[in-house]
Amino acid sequence: MLTFYYHPLSPIARRVWLALLEKQICFEPQLVDLKARQNFEPDYLAIHPFHHVPAVVDEGLRIIESFAILDYLEVKFPESPLSPTEPAAIAQMKMVQLVVANELMPKLPKLVFLASDDAPTDEAVLQHVETVFTFLAEQLGHANYFGGDRLSLADLTVGAALPLLQRLGVNLQAHPSLAQWCDRVSQRPAWQQTEPNEADLQAWQRWISLMIKRHQRHQAKTPAAR
Repeated sequence: MLTFYYHPLSPIARRVWLALLEKQICFEPQLVDLKARQNFEPDYLAIHPFHHVPAVVDEGLRIIESFAILDYLEVKFPESPLSPTEPAAIAQMKMVQLVVANELMPKLPKLVFLASDDAPTDEAVLQHVETVFTFLAEQLGHANYFGGDRLSLADLTVGAALPLLQRLGVNLQAHPSLAQWCDRVSQRPAWQQTEPNEADLQAWQRWISLMIKRHQRHQAKTPAAR
């Protein structure tokens, strides 16, 4: 049986978790306690040498990196496909996935921090994220999903993070179709099964805020290079 290594508050691991559930693949979930630094223990480093989640092991095959895992699942378990077959649709799906990975996810910790009550405004981050949201809304259009009438890997990639940000107060009022899409996917059983509880979500926000404030204090104490 496939073993899935994850942490419930990792949006990147959640992409794979959602795929496993939507494709109805039998798997053994293996929680990696990041707070206890289990991801740095030798047994886990033997699976993922870069100490991240997710990872899967299937019949002795070790796979890391969420997009590689998603592609593997699509090929090995073709039932309930989450990828289109038309070239243009494939390109659109990949484009959405990569924009989320390269443009939204690096800003995710700062977005979570900005959602806290005492955080100062960072217009550069907010403007960048607004550009991402505009792009995603354009790609979605008036369809039910990013793949049109069918759920796709693009929906899983966006949907692993965006509803969480919405719960933390990130405003999507300027993009009503995107807000409606969040509501739609959040009603699916796979999303409800992988949704973190409120206590864990608030703890995640506090931890990220603490890390960012600590980093800011460190930067303030570090003399500028000459």
